[in-house]
Amino acid sequence: MIIDSTKKFPLDTDELREVIKKFPTPFHLYDEKTIRENFRRLRETFSWAPDFREHFAIKATPNPHIVKILAEDGAGTDCSSLAELFISERAGVVGEKIILTSNDTPADEFQKAIQLGAIINLDDITHIDYLEKNAGLPQCLSFRYNPADLMNEGNDIIGRPAEAKYGLTRQQIFDAYKIAQDKGVRRFGLHTMIASNERKTETFLYTAKIMFELAAEIKNRLGINLEFVNLGGGFGIPYRPEEKPVDYKKIGEGIHELYEKILVANGLEKIRIATESGRAMTGDAGWLVSTVLHEKNTYKNYIGLDSCMANLMRPALYGAYHHITVVGKENFPRDHVYDVTGSLCENNDKFAIDRRLPKISVGDILIIHDTGAHGHAMGFNYNGKLRSAELLLRENGKVEMIRRAETLEDYFATLNFGD
Repeated sequence: MIIDSTKKFPLDTDELREVIKKFPTPFHLYDEKTIRENFRRLRETFSWAPDFREHFAIKATPNPHIVKILAEDGAGTDCSSLAELFISERAGVVGEKIILTSNDTPADEFQKAIQLGAIINLDDITHIDYLEKNAGLPQCLSFRYNPADLMNEGNDIIGRPAEAKYGLTRQQIFDAYKIAQDKGVRRFGLHTMIASNERKTETFLYTAKIMFELAAEIKNRLGINLEFVNLGGGFGIPYRPEEKPVDYKKIGEGIHELYEKILVANGLEKIRIATESGRAMTGDAGWLVSTVLHEKNTYKNYIGLDSCMANLMRPALYGAYHHITVVGKENFPRDHVYDVTGSLCENNDKFAIDRRLPKISVGDILIIHDTGAHGHAMGFNYNGKLRSAELLLRENGKVEMIRRAETLEDYFATLNFGD
């Protein structure tokens, strides 16, 4: 195992070089063992809750091999597109283990979700009529709440709830349940998602308090005993070596106390707690492995890789930090300052800016950490760049390719060149 500060990579140097001989860089590598451990930790956090369910957010790592690993341990799926519904089905996750979280949703996505027997989680009150007209109403219907007036600080990625496009207002929530009741729906859930990559315990406890109080009010005003409260995901990971991880034990104990104090006290002791984590399941279980192609020294010192933001967009999109390890130089002094870049014709195509690293040479292998969520998934083909392969390190030590790299034939497959 390669260790750089507190950041780890599951293969040692010789093992990695053997993998590269078979699967050329760049590629994303995922670790099955870490993924399973992450899920089991979350499951243990809510072991006190009746029938706890994690709906893995497929958008984080949309590969049926990954979804199947989590499903084997009991996870469902959170889907937000037609493709994600098909991935869930392909991985064997169907029925109410799926929740489709609507967001400006077209009819064919609703239709597929209804076909699979999924829970439908509506993002807007007007979607009730649209869903009924185009797909029919589901057995179990949920609504997404936006607590704008209660959480004004917001989150770096999602932003302030009041300015987010997601969810219903407080008054709309009550109106929506009444409309659905009148249309014959009898089974309901409640959902929110107001933070992303959050590590503060207080955020999760406050979210639970808001949602539990709302669930109690829904019962008292409308006579609806919700089947579940989905607290969303948002559990962060320590991208920087010095950052502290989420305190799952404290979160679990705090939410349990609120559950007893608010829900049980209002006769709602059987409500299921659900989450929809992505990053917490796969984020620290993935790495982008890349080779240094060029070194450029002008006004700054640049290291150019065989990957680019088509392989990992987060640094360019969010200014996100991803730790970088130079293979074989883990314990060397970080006495050089580089911008680590890709080859796109965009100046923000950088994995790191002014990063202190060991002396780097052409041909060195770089490991970019914590790319298991929203890494390969956010890839694109600007400049005609092709997305890389995805590899999976199995618990038995075998490395498998679970998605091949794109080819030029793939890139041109949808074009009509004419005669």
